[in-house]
Amino acid sequence: METCSIKDGSSVASSPISSPNISTLLKIKVLSWSKETGLPASVHVRVCNKSFNLHKTLLCTKSGYFKEREDQLSEIEIPHEFPGGAETFEKIMLFIYGCPTLIHPFNIAGLRCAAQFLEMTEQHSTGNLCERFDLYLNQVVLQNWDDTLVVLKKCQDLFPWSEDLLIVSRCIESLAFTACMEILDPERRREKPVVMLEGLVNQPWEYTTVEKIINQDTWIKDLTDLPFEFFRQVIGSLRRQGMKERYVSPLIVFYASKSVIPEGQSNTDILQRALDLLLTRDKAYRFVPVGFYFACLAHNLKHETVLKLQDQIVSLLHTAHTENFIYPKAGNMQVSFSQELLTMESLFSTYVSTESEGHLTSSPSNMRVGKLWDIYLSLLPYDQDMKTTRFIELIETIPMSFRESHDQLYLAVNAFLQVHTTISQEEKGSICSYLNCQKLSQATSLQLVKNEQMPLRLVVQALFIQQLNTHQAFKDCSDSFRFTNSADFYGSVVPSSRPLTSQQSPCTDDETGPRNRPLCFLMQKDATLDEYESTSYRIHNLEEELVSLKKSLQSHNNLKKPTCLGKRSASRSNNTFGQVTTACIGSVSFTSQRKYANKLLRVLRRVNLFGSRKTNRKTDESER
Repeated sequence: METCSIKDGSSVASSPISSPNISTLLKIKVLSWSKETGLPASVHVRVCNKSFNLHKTLLCTKSGYFKEREDQLSEIEIPHEFPGGAETFEKIMLFIYGCPTLIHPFNIAGLRCAAQFLEMTEQHSTGNLCERFDLYLNQVVLQNWDDTLVVLKKCQDLFPWSEDLLIVSRCIESLAFTACMEILDPERRREKPVVMLEGLVNQPWEYTTVEKIINQDTWIKDLTDLPFEFFRQVIGSLRRQGMKERYVSPLIVFYASKSVIPEGQSNTDILQRALDLLLTRDKAYRFVPVGFYFACLAHNLKHETVLKLQDQIVSLLHTAHTENFIYPKAGNMQVSFSQELLTMESLFSTYVSTESEGHLTSSPSNMRVGKLWDIYLSLLPYDQDMKTTRFIELIETIPMSFRESHDQLYLAVNAFLQVHTTISQEEKGSICSYLNCQKLSQATSLQLVKNEQMPLRLVVQALFIQQLNTHQAFKDCSDSFRFTNSADFYGSVVPSSRPLTSQQSPCTDDETGPRNRPLCFLMQKDATLDEYESTSYRIHNLEEELVSLKKSLQSHNNLKKPTCLGKRSASRSNNTFGQVTTACIGSVSFTSQRKYANKLLRVLRRVNLFGSRKTNRKTDESER
């Protein structure tokens, strides 16, 4: 019996070993046996519609199957479920007639199953085929990774024989043991450690990145190429052998990603079974990036599996990336109640409800979740069908305490208003009331001021906040100047209620920070001349609007003065400060409104005056 093993790099799809014409060899051996013994072929055997004329005496000495049928007629019909078919039967007959035939991983599984079917065991003949084939499997095939893979794949066509004879289980255990050795690397043969999923936690989930990891290790690629049933058994063997879940769970993720996640290769059944294999282990969850779970949500899975996926996403939501979120497809249906938006809303709502037990503290995780939700809202493909009330519901999904900055919320509001240009001022005001100008960065504040979609009240608030910041900056700069020069003039430091050092000067970047710099610093360092001119133009328009408002209030006051005077006492007694009355247009008297408008005009003129002086100063410097 000649044997061979597949060398590294050979294909496992088909046999690389060239075989002689088995049928011709068998006929020659039968004729030779007849001439040597003088006995003609005495039995006619049919296997899968193919007939063989053989010697019954020789068959009975090697096979228990034929010995049991020795007294039958001269014709024997082999059942169609004979493993390996007629070709394998021919090879077995060659062994019986004493012809050495090449054995290799591509045919060993079929030969072993056929020998068992024909009961060619030691009970009927010493050194029979069953024992010889088992010896080859154990000492040759199972000692080599590639040979084991070949035999395992060939076993798919030999069920249930290959499973009953433990050929499959032996191959599975061999592959699992070799994988453990690759991971543990006791001989330190690997130049780099096994790449797992820890490196993918802080980056968006992309199949191309996963594919690179899979292709880095041949053994991972081979395992992910296995049929799912064999892969499931390998995972079970790895767990039985004590392999840590941080190495086992990524293999399942790689298998699911390679098989079903890429576009055009969707197989929901395989994904469902792979997730069942993954989600049954509690320890597996923390080793899987949340982006993988988001990718799985795009498929039509069982309701129980979807709930498990959502639970894991909620627990890892602070590590998510907006690139992995699921977005409604524009034009397919209404965005307001699309399945994608409802799913995302449910995930974030569930996160908030789980955090409510901790009193919604402003932890870094909560702040990141709030920012992610605002970014998601800013990227939605809004349509005209979304109502203002629905958009407000989306804003309120996350508590305001989760929003450290309102920059992303401003982008979401702006995206909604750009589509809904015809909504009323009242609706626009109700949406913009969620924006806090004190939590906007300087760059976003400039955008807000120049944005004509924003309500006038919000723009004035932004300008007022910037004016306060500018005033405080000048005061801090003045204090810093006195501090740095007091030693030169007086020889000592001027006492202060808040001791400062030169490193803590309010004018330094360390004190103010890039996010909290006042308007003067932004104009001096960050804003270009074009941005300033645009902002000045917007301020000028607002000033004209306020002048027009002042004139209209004066004329209206002259017309309605008796009515207002008659009802002013009732208004004072029935309304608290800040409430709108039915007797007069404003919540305060027209005199107060005029005073308020005059104050705003003075503020705006000071800002304009400051900018014009700065522009003139720049012009003089350039002329010099």
